[in-house]
Amino acid sequence: MTALTEKTCTPCQGGIPPLTREEAEGFLEDARDWDLLDEARRIERTYSFGNFKQAWDFVNSVAELCEAEGHHADITFGWGYATVSLMTMKIRGLHENDFIMAAKINQLAGEPL
Repeated sequence: MTALTEKTCTPCQGGIPPLTREEAEGFLEDARDWDLLDEARRIERTYSFGNFKQAWDFVNSVAELCEAEGHHADITFGWGYATVSLMTMKIRGLHENDFIMAAKINQLAGEPL
């Protein structure tokens, strides 16, 4: 199996079913520390930082990654934290793309693969 960080997001046209809970749980093995939420339709993780600037810089890096991959996250942040939420809107659930992004965001945060 190819590591998620080596994959690129593919455009999702809709019309396909979202991942099942079991499929999503399998992908979580390669997207450490993300939580499966909303009846397995969304994943989310909060990252901690030493100050506001570090959180801001991380959010900017995530935004650039989202643009490059064409798969966009919901992000909230403040002093010392950034929360990233992923879901594929066109299918109202999770797709492999969400886990590719989660793994790449973990990599941006400096976590080992």
